[in-house]
Amino acid sequence: MQDWTGKRVLILGAARQGLALARWLTKHGSRVTLSDAHSEEQLTSARASLADLSIQWALGGHPLELLDDCDLLCISGGVPLTLPIVVEANKRGIPVSNDTQIFMEVVPCKTIGITGSAGKTTTTTLVGRMAKESYGDSAYVGGNIGDPLINYVDEIKSDDLAILEISSFQLEQMTISPNVSAVLNITPNHLDRHGTMEAYTAAKARILDFQSKDDTAILGRDNSGSWNLRERVKGKLFTFSLHELDESLNGAYLQDGLLNLRDGNAYLPLVPREKILLRGDHNVSNVLAAFTIGHAANFPLDAMLAAVEDFRGAPHRMEFVRELRGVRWYNDSIATAPERTAADILSFEEPIVLLLGGRDKNLPWDDLAALIHQRVDHVVVFGEAAEKIAKAVGSSKSGQRPFSLVRCGDLKEAVIRAANVAEAGDVVLLSPGGTSFDAFKDFEERGEKFTKWVLELS
Repeated sequence: MQDWTGKRVLILGAARQGLALARWLTKHGSRVTLSDAHSEEQLTSARASLADLSIQWALGGHPLELLDDCDLLCISGGVPLTLPIVVEANKRGIPVSNDTQIFMEVVPCKTIGITGSAGKTTTTTLVGRMAKESYGDSAYVGGNIGDPLINYVDEIKSDDLAILEISSFQLEQMTISPNVSAVLNITPNHLDRHGTMEAYTAAKARILDFQSKDDTAILGRDNSGSWNLRERVKGKLFTFSLHELDESLNGAYLQDGLLNLRDGNAYLPLVPREKILLRGDHNVSNVLAAFTIGHAANFPLDAMLAAVEDFRGAPHRMEFVRELRGVRWYNDSIATAPERTAADILSFEEPIVLLLGGRDKNLPWDDLAALIHQRVDHVVVFGEAAEKIAKAVGSSKSGQRPFSLVRCGDLKEAVIRAANVAEAGDVVLLSPGGTSFDAFKDFEERGEKFTKWVLELS
């Protein structure tokens, strides 16, 4: 473990990752400065949460002078690497890190890391349930979801287990890979941050790059972005697929309505697809991934089956909100890319009223627009990207899908317009395809507001 005593650390971003890291570093003797672009008024609760610690605050911006007295710069997930202070730190040769990297430097136990463009939270949550069935309170789940695990690293023992969801933003600074690393899929996402698919893929691949021959990698067989990383695997390779696997491959797969798992000559029937409570092929793929990860981590089969038996997913991920006058409302606020929205649409046979919008991530909308013309009855667009999405979807000829396309200023208005057009037997689906940052602090707040407004309908 590194001696943090007296280290001068500058942390950018006073959200949950930055706050957790500031607390841990201060308790370990570091001299911490926490900088955030928001004002003191806006960060009242954040400041109060660290009031018992000796932390310097620099609010309202990130002046370059903060680097004059700095041994290490730590950035929170939402902080772009193009920020002038980050660029200047690199010029000065100041090391750049984050809470997940520091956690990995000090954690004493076996680790599982899960990344991907879609499905990583659902998969991580399910693997966490499997781990709890196996390890009880000795399993820790967090990272990019829930609490940053740096909050708990001091209590973690060598025979415990840590399961992390890791984003591409976090992976950019990481030089340690988990013992079991999974890349579920890589599809266009966060190009507003990474610039190109090559840069985005390179960030995701870092979860594999620092593994050893004793470690295990899991790559999605059905997604070329993930599967093309197999040459970078240093240890054992597992995979998962919605189709039968080639006999040379080990992992979980779907065949004749049954989820199975193969490892060498060993074969395990798992669970009938009809027993999975989550909707859509993409969620079946997530369950297959979780079984594969659990097997690679040596979870007992009974523990994995028990975890899957009543698993209904994580909040804001194809979450059923209510049924009103025969209309079923679903919240998939986590869908912040058009490709994720497309997967959601394919999960339903019913007529769909689709709520699209938020902030665009410089991703293509054309493929989603084509699917909308095939499968979606009504589209309601909202938020910053509404005009761009409306142009991509375009107008339909009379009698062709979508039968209506309306533009709203915000999500609350979109809920009301959707309620007006939906009929008994329809599904109203919030699957925005854009981020929440035009109007909300994150996708969770957007999902919570959507749920609140839907429950207020009468």
